[in-house]
Amino acid sequence: MSFTTLGLREELLKAIKELGFEKPMPIQQKGIPPLLKGEQDFIGLAQTGTGKTGAYGLALLQRLDLDNPKPQVAVICPTRELCLQIADDLRGFAKHLPRVTVVPIYGGASIVQQLHQLHRGAQIVVATPGRLLDMIKRKAANLSKVSCVVLDEADEMLNMGFKEDLDAILESMPKEKRTWLFSATMARGVAEIAKHYLSNPLEVTVGGKNQSAENITHVCHVLHEKHRYQGLKRIIDFAPEIYGLVFCRTRSETQAVAEDLMQDGYLAETLHGDLSQAQRDSVMRKFRQKTIRILVATDVAARGLDVDDITHVIHYRLPDDAAIYTHRSGRTARAGKSGMSIALVNLREIYRINEMEKRSNIVFQRRKIPNGKAICEKQLFSLVEKIVQTDAGSAEIEEYLPAVMETLSAFDKKDLIKRFVSAEFTRFLDYYRHAGDINVDFRSERSDRGDRSDSPRYPSRNERSYSSARPPARSHRAPESENSQRFMLRFSGRMNHVNKGAIIRMVCEKSGIASQLITGMDLQQDHALFSVDKRVATQVLKSVQHAKLDGKTVQIEAVMDEKASHKRHPRD
Repeated sequence: MSFTTLGLREELLKAIKELGFEKPMPIQQKGIPPLLKGEQDFIGLAQTGTGKTGAYGLALLQRLDLDNPKPQVAVICPTRELCLQIADDLRGFAKHLPRVTVVPIYGGASIVQQLHQLHRGAQIVVATPGRLLDMIKRKAANLSKVSCVVLDEADEMLNMGFKEDLDAILESMPKEKRTWLFSATMARGVAEIAKHYLSNPLEVTVGGKNQSAENITHVCHVLHEKHRYQGLKRIIDFAPEIYGLVFCRTRSETQAVAEDLMQDGYLAETLHGDLSQAQRDSVMRKFRQKTIRILVATDVAARGLDVDDITHVIHYRLPDDAAIYTHRSGRTARAGKSGMSIALVNLREIYRINEMEKRSNIVFQRRKIPNGKAICEKQLFSLVEKIVQTDAGSAEIEEYLPAVMETLSAFDKKDLIKRFVSAEFTRFLDYYRHAGDINVDFRSERSDRGDRSDSPRYPSRNERSYSSARPPARSHRAPESENSQRFMLRFSGRMNHVNKGAIIRMVCEKSGIASQLITGMDLQQDHALFSVDKRVATQVLKSVQHAKLDGKTVQIEAVMDEKASHKRHPRD
C-alpha cells in the first residue's frame, strides 16, 4: 500500500514524498481513511515511534478550513519536547498548503511570546496540558470553535498527573467536536477518559493492547545488588556503538549514576526534573547531536522524549508499573527499526520480570552479563571494523605521510598492527584483565536457601508485586487498607494555583514512584493529604521532604489517624 491510496490531497502527498516517506505504517494505513471521513471519535493504540503523528496529522491538515485563521484543532501532549516535535512534523506535512499556522504552547518558555502568537492567529494549537489550561483561563486560547481535539500519548499524560487539567480543557470545548485519542497502552485511566469524553469511538489497535513493539529484544540480567553499577558498565562496554537511555527511579540516583559514568570516561549526561529549562535544552541538544551517547534519566523527565536511532534502553531500576516499562522500552526500535531493552534485577526482583511478562505479553531472554574476555573481544573487533571502514584517500593527510612513513619504517606490518591496536585497546585489557563473573548462579543461590529444584523458580500468579498489581481506584477518601500509609503535605502559605495533578507530579518526580501508587488525594488551601503503599512510604517521606512546589518549600509527615490530623492546624 502507498500513501496515494489513502485519499490524501496532492499537496500533502508531495510533502510526504519530499520528507522521504515511501509507505504508510500500519497505524497510518488503518487510521487515516476513517480519520479523513471524520464521522466518529477515534482511539488509536500503537507503540511510540510507529507513525501516530503522521496518522492524525495528515488527516487534520486535510480537514482544515484554510480560509479560517481561528483555532480549529487542538493537539494535547505530555511534554515540551513532544509538543515541539509534533508542531515541526505538522509544519513539514503542511509545507505546500497555503495559510496553515501551527502554534506550540508549552511551559518553560516565554508566555508573553506565546500570547502574541495566539493573538496573531493559529489554526492548530499544539500544547501541554498545564500551559494550555493557563491560556484558557487567561482567555488567550479560545477553543470554543474547535472541531477536533487530539490526545496524543494519553497514557503518559495520566501517568504525569494531568487528569484534572485534561478534564478542565475538554470541558471548555464544544460537545459536538471530534475527539481522537492516541496511546501506547489502554491503561484504566485512558479507558475512563475514552468512556467519558468519546462517543461510540472507532478503535484501531496495532500490535496489541498494553503490548511492547515486536522488534524490541527484551533481556534480563540477574546480579547481586552490589554489582549493579558494574553490570551497567559491562553492558555499555559490550555495545561499542551504543546510543542509549538508562532509566533510574529517583533524581538523586540518576545524578549519581550519570556522574559515575562521566568520571569513568563515558560520554554521558543526566536528565531529571531539577534541571532548568536551559540545562535541559542543552542536554537534549548534545544527545540528539550524539555528542553524548548515554542519557541517564528519570521516567518523568524522559516522558514524551522523541529521539530517533536509540539502540538500547537500560532499566537500571525497574519501574513500578508494567505500562511504564512499555513506555521506556518504546524509546528504542522506532520507525520500524530494531532495538534492545535490558533490565538489571537482583534476586529479590526476579518475580517482577515474570509479572511484566504476563501483563505486557512479552518474553525476557535471561542472559548472562558478558565477562571481561567477551567485552575485550567485542571492543577489539569494533576497532578493527572502524579501521576497515575508514576512508584512507583524504588529500589533507598526504603532506604528512612521508614523515609518518619514515618514523614507522623500522617496524614490520605485524608489529605496526599490534602497536596501533594496543594504543587504542590497552585500557579495556587493563580494566578487565582480572574481572570476575558477576552473574548470579541460580542453582547455587537456591541451594544455599534449601531449595533443591534444578531450575530457577518464578512466582505464581498469586505472588504478585505490589508495584505491578492493578492500581486501586482513585478516591478522595483515605484508603482503608492496612497496606497504605497516609501523608500530610504542608504548604508554606496558601497555594491558590496548585491542583492535585501538580502535587502528584512533584511526588512522582522526587520519589520515582508511579502516579498510580498515589491515592486518596485531598487538597486544601494550605495542606494536602494522600496515601501511598507502605512499601514505598519511606522512599516518599525522604525524597519529598523540603521539596519545592510552585516555588515554595513543602513539609511532609506521616499521619497515623486522619481524623486526628484535622484536630490541629497543619502549621501547629
